[in-house]
Amino acid sequence: MTDTPLDQREREELCDLLLELGPDAPTLCDGWTTLDLAAHLAAREREPWASAGLLIEKLAPYTERRRAAWKAKGLDALVAGLRPGPPLWYRIPPVRTLVNLNEWAIHHEDVRRANGRGRRADRADLDQAIWSGLRRGGRFLTRRVKGAGLDLVPPTGEPARGSGEPRAELHGEPLELLLYLSGRRAAAEVELTGPEPAVAAVEQAAFGL
Repeated sequence: MTDTPLDQREREELCDLLLELGPDAPTLCDGWTTLDLAAHLAAREREPWASAGLLIEKLAPYTERRRAAWKAKGLDALVAGLRPGPPLWYRIPPVRTLVNLNEWAIHHEDVRRANGRGRRADRADLDQAIWSGLRRGGRFLTRRVKGAGLDLVPPTGEPARGSGEPRAELHGEPLELLLYLSGRRAAAEVELTGPEPAVAAVEQAAFGL
């Protein structure tokens, strides 16, 4: 077993993949190439205030300008800056084990799946860590389901119960559930079951982290 933190492992593997594919490969992020995604990751870590535009529409132009400035550095330089690890504020244990791990795992899959790479079946430790976060934050992540509830159901263990009625169930491996709840519906290998009104409410929800 390795002592490398899971977010660092995702980081290193994504950096390798970015260099393998080059700057112009597609991602699951609408309109973004691999270079765009690398610039986003760099801006997020080195200028966290620049990411405010992802949440606050009025600040979106500033966020885009900063991402463009990082993008101008080129893929090799961005990867060289990203590979060593996160800055101190992303190494705080609760942040590292939840927020940063989710960020890197999701974006790793954004690149993998947009380029024909299938689901990884050898990452039990990653799925376990992600499931721990989903169990704690399931109600927050499913809050955009209106008029129904959504339970997250892994292959083994107790589901993470949402709130609301009628109830739908989203079945899948933890990473697949996270991808679905982060807005990657088409890429996530999940099964949505339950009463028709509940399923419809889930399908209409605007998911995203």
